[in-house]
Amino acid sequence: MPDNSYLLLTPGPLSTTKRVKAAMLRDWCTWDDDYKELVQAIRRKLVQLAGSNMEDYTAVLMQGSGTFCVESVIGTAIPENGKLLVLTNGAYGQRIAQMARMLRIETMVLDAGEVAPVDVARLEEELKHDPDITHIAVVHTETTTGMLNPIADVGKVAKAYGKCFIVDAMSSFGGIALDVAALDIDFLISSANKCIQGVPGFGFILAKKEVLAGCKGQARSLSLDLYDQWNTMEKQNGKWRFTSPTHVVHAFYVALQELEEEGGIAVREARYRQNQRTLIEGMKHLGFMPLLDEQHQSPIITSFYYPESSLFTFKEFYARLKREGFVIYPGKITTMDTFRIGNIGEVYPDDMKRLVEAIEKNIFW
Repeated sequence: MPDNSYLLLTPGPLSTTKRVKAAMLRDWCTWDDDYKELVQAIRRKLVQLAGSNMEDYTAVLMQGSGTFCVESVIGTAIPENGKLLVLTNGAYGQRIAQMARMLRIETMVLDAGEVAPVDVARLEEELKHDPDITHIAVVHTETTTGMLNPIADVGKVAKAYGKCFIVDAMSSFGGIALDVAALDIDFLISSANKCIQGVPGFGFILAKKEVLAGCKGQARSLSLDLYDQWNTMEKQNGKWRFTSPTHVVHAFYVALQELEEEGGIAVREARYRQNQRTLIEGMKHLGFMPLLDEQHQSPIITSFYYPESSLFTFKEFYARLKREGFVIYPGKITTMDTFRIGNIGEVYPDDMKRLVEAIEKNIFW
């Protein structure tokens, strides 16, 4: 199998191993017992990865992108008379609010801007004065900037007021150690093509069994009915309701094996953090400044300010780096000119050193 012509330094899809890619060369039947047992093994492994004391949790796999999975939770977990409060500080928190409103769910947004963590104090004030709020949603790692939000603090407040706690851990699960049960999260959402280093095609939800069981009949969509997807997988030993992405599922199983072989989430997180330290040190040496303070920066993706030159264009910068074997991300923040470099995937500190060398060679401005 030939090497890829470039590394994907993005927050997913990301660079994967040849072993993960090779797993997609075999065809599977969705009804076959071997395939269904593969699905069940994935579900068990995901629960085990989510921390200790996970007996009350289950894993549900859902076709589509991570956004499909978020919408399946929002559209299933919140009853007709429910009210959602979304803590936002970037595009992905705003997307949760957008989908909730399109589903005709009463929604409140507490927006902290784009360069500050979500505001836990404001959350508590709202909960004191608005007993109609039933669900709280927050993004763990907001890849708009690379912000790491204080989900433990959010969860403490949400649970103190008896609210259902939803965490979008799309870009963090598998790459940042967390204990879902200890954080008392009701629904945690992630995707195959992020820190577990699989390929795009499905996502997954870790949910409290009792809370999910109480969602029967609430879904606002047939295909995104999270309860029915779970119920079918439970009763039919790993069967998906509709055609599943079999090749992608097999690749994900191999990616889970690779995560275990690497040493688990703590070891992978250490690699990602070293990737980022190497990147930031090198970029600062070249005069690039990161957008976020270190205390708020996740190890997933890093935003940098544009250099102060009228000759700089991201389009030219991107094209030059792609020719050098690196694909980076444009900025997503609305108020400042930035670009982003991902630190996750089958990427190592030496790759970050090579990237910095390539950037230094291509300072065209």
